[in-house]
Amino acid sequence: MKINRHIIVFDAADLDAESSFWAGMLDGTVKAEDDWHTVSVAGEPQLAVQLAPDHTSPEWPDGAPQQIHLDLYIDDLAKAHELATSLGAKLLKPADDAAADSGFQVYADPAGHPFCFCWGAG
Repeated sequence: MKINRHIIVFDAADLDAESSFWAGMLDGTVKAEDDWHTVSVAGEPQLAVQLAPDHTSPEWPDGAPQQIHLDLYIDDLAKAHELATSLGAKLLKPADDAAADSGFQVYADPAGHPFCFCWGAG
C-alpha cells in the first residue's frame, strides 16, 4: 500500500476563523468550499478544516479531552507568540522557562484545539 498524500483535518464550527488562523500561522492560502476549507502552503495542501456545527472546544488540560494537537518547532518564541495571538490564539500554558535551551508553550487556536510552540531538542 502506498499513501499518496496525508492531511490533518480540524473540526470547527467557524470555518473562516479556523482556516484563516492556520493560513496566517503557516503563511498559506485558503480554498473555501461550503463545509470544507483547505489550507495550502506554496501550492501544496497542508491541512483542512471541516464544518462541525456542534464542535465543542477541548478544555485543556483537565476538561473535555483533546483528540489531537500539533507541535510546531519555532526559532523565535516572541515572534511566534505575537503572530499566533494576533491571529486569535489563546495562551493556555506559558513555558516553564522561555530562556531555556528547549521547551514548549501551549496555545489554543480559535476553535479551541491545543497546539504547542516548541524549541530546542525537547
